Amino acid sequence: MDKHQAQIPALPDFDHCLVNLANSILMHFGAETSAPTLAMADRYLERDPQNVVVLLLDAMGISILERHLAPDGFFRSHLAGNYSSVFPPTTVAATTSIDSGLFPCEHGWLGWDCYYPKLDKNVTVFLNRESLEEEDLPPVPFPEEGVPDMPPLKEAKPAAEFHAAGTFCGYKSVVTKINEAGGHAYYSSPFMAPNPQDLTAILQRITELCQTPEKKYIYAYWNEPDSTMHLHGVTGPDAHNIVNALEKQVQEFAEGLPENTLLFITADHGHIDGKNFCVKDYPEFVKCLKRLPSIEPRALNFFVKDEYKDRFPEIFRETFGENYWLLPKEEVIERKVFGPGQEHAEFRGMLGDYLAISTDADSIFATHIEAFKMLGGHAGITKEEWEIPLIAFEK
Repeated sequence: MDKHQAQIPALPDFDHCLVNLANSILMHFGAETSAPTLAMADRYLERDPQNVVVLLLDAMGISILERHLAPDGFFRSHLAGNYSSVFPPTTVAATTSIDSGLFPCEHGWLGWDCYYPKLDKNVTVFLNRESLEEEDLPPVPFPEEGVPDMPPLKEAKPAAEFHAAGTFCGYKSVVTKINEAGGHAYYSSPFMAPNPQDLTAILQRITELCQTPEKKYIYAYWNEPDSTMHLHGVTGPDAHNIVNALEKQVQEFAEGLPENTLLFITADHGHIDGKNFCVKDYPEFVKCLKRLPSIEPRALNFFVKDEYKDRFPEIFRETFGENYWLLPKEEVIERKVFGPGQEHAEFRGMLGDYLAISTDADSIFATHIEAFKMLGGHAGITKEEWEIPLIAFEK
């Protein structure tokens, strides 16, 4: 282990993480599990509630709760404990883990953009389009003040005539597993039928489902405060207002739930303010690569041309400094960075030759417009990004 590796923080705790919460749910409803359960969730589930609800608020990590909410408020006063996201602590990887009960190495939904060898393309996973790239123009470093004159983006094209992630890395969801085991399970999410499109509609659907007599599981997702913090950062009034509004709305909803309902409120990851760069501003570095990096701006894979492989760690550090944990592919696999479990057949081909994980605020984007607009971020290895809450409310 070299000095750079020795200085990194710990990985998320893969024995006490979102995957374990999902497996607690599976065990409770008599479905097959694939990993150990989460003990602090099991203590509540042992009381055998009629309704079990998991409400995931995107990016509502422990650091966000502590920064913006009072200790005696609804969320923090009902905190059952702290636990971990997965790696990378980011929406695509983490929400797929709680939806599947699998680690990222098992399900293959590694980040916002993934490289699929069978397409030989970087793909924006949820949107199923080719990853954003900008027109090939000279580098435009950001000015000290004002808005930079950024190159326009290339036209976004569909990745394929089929859904790439669903085809190459399909999985069976917790909801499906429970239903197939003879139980009852439902979604309340903008992305699943009947597609409630705001938090009010999401919570209303949960309330209506909880009023039916059968024992059931409901998984619900909402994209705040993540969406606000990406654009406005984590420390300002926008973040403060949205987090407090969420707490108020969820408390009113929780207090109106039927009796014998267990509500877990959790997050997929935390969030930090970023220091952003665009890889296109470093053309000599880009020359080393077979394609632009993918996964996440704070957890990037690099497919390196053969003639640069031996010197790549040195080239990377000369270009971007020391605020990254840079691992060759073999070490990523050996250390089980993307979690334990049986690797998906596509996993190793998606990794690249090196993985760079941000240990500080630094993020490397593929386009200038993303680097300029995305003030907050996640997917690195800081505790603020991977430590999340399990909030438990019993009615």
